[in-house]
Amino acid sequence: MNGLYLQCQMGASGDMIMSSLFELIENKEDFLNKINNLGLNNVKVSAKEVLKCGIKGTHIEVLVHDKEEHFHTENLHKHDHKNLKKIEDIIKKLNISETVKSNTLQIYKTIANAEACVHNRQVDQIHFHEIGNLDAILDIVGSCMLIEDISPDKIIVSPINLGTGFVNCLHGVLPVPAPATACILKGIPAYSNAINGELCTPTGAAILKHIATEFSNMPEMVIDKIGYGIGSKDFKVLNCLRAFLGKINTSSLTTDDSIIKLECNLDDMTGEAISFATNIFLENKALDVYTTAIQMKKNRPGILLTCLCDIKQANFFAELILKHTSTLGVRVSICKRYSLDRKIMPVSTSYGNINVKIARNQNIKKTKIEYDDIEKIAKLKNTSFEEALEILKNQNEYTTKI
Repeated sequence: MNGLYLQCQMGASGDMIMSSLFELIENKEDFLNKINNLGLNNVKVSAKEVLKCGIKGTHIEVLVHDKEEHFHTENLHKHDHKNLKKIEDIIKKLNISETVKSNTLQIYKTIANAEACVHNRQVDQIHFHEIGNLDAILDIVGSCMLIEDISPDKIIVSPINLGTGFVNCLHGVLPVPAPATACILKGIPAYSNAINGELCTPTGAAILKHIATEFSNMPEMVIDKIGYGIGSKDFKVLNCLRAFLGKINTSSLTTDDSIIKLECNLDDMTGEAISFATNIFLENKALDVYTTAIQMKKNRPGILLTCLCDIKQANFFAELILKHTSTLGVRVSICKRYSLDRKIMPVSTSYGNINVKIARNQNIKKTKIEYDDIEKIAKLKNTSFEEALEILKNQNEYTTKI
């Protein structure tokens, strides 16, 4: 299996991610030509070879009107603060694939949701400051373009070093990690050591959260290429993000994967109330939710509600069950499971983007187009579900990429 491992021992920023991925591709000039012809005026992207701590790497520089867009709190009034709608309008006009557009927009929505959460505002009220600058937009677009080019089967990201100390921003001097960064990194392994400074930016955190298949330590892999993305700040240790590209060793079947099964018996809720509750669990990214008809005490018919989730989300979903159902207690069990590695791959078609679930190991590969995308095409073409599925499977992008 082709795998990409990102080592974030010095955190992550948009330019460090893009620079490390840039070192992995074959045709570097072709990438620079594409990113310099996206349709943005007065923007120049170049890759500079940098030597830090005696190690050679790459730093990708974005110049706007021949200058780097550096953010300073004292110069806030000089910046054009963009909201999400303005960012979306810029991205939709860029000369990039629909897949890259979709991924870029989703990353910006992750940032917008985090900013809205920490500032207690609606998403449409959020204005991007340094994250709305053209260099930040290009960091995200460029990273998505490179991921599309490299096309790894699996992307594993290490626990992320956040740094320590304080950071200057629009709202004053705030502790590291910045509140938006901390919000984005919920559920993701991170740590802090003695390095004084903001090592992980909101942009870097959002890119990693979106592209990662999983967050863990380096897997057993045969390394083919290594990319060094050099950061702009100087520390006593090498400030870089390393990208390892190679073959990940996977066994045919393993039971290393553990999940939590939460269950409760219900005999005093309506079907509508149970439906509402299960939708809440699924919207919050439960792995699966289902009900089973059971016979309870005093021969009363009832419902067994089962919710499957990641181990780290057990408390979160147990509280949701207690809140949205009539039960007074939730049973918990840890389940080992055999599973295939999986990822969602956006594929552009003549009908727009579709999402394809790909599950595989060394001996097995399965693909499945997401139901919502098939339903959308069936309604658009006024045809049956099965015929819409065949239409999508016959799309050129689908047949060549999957």
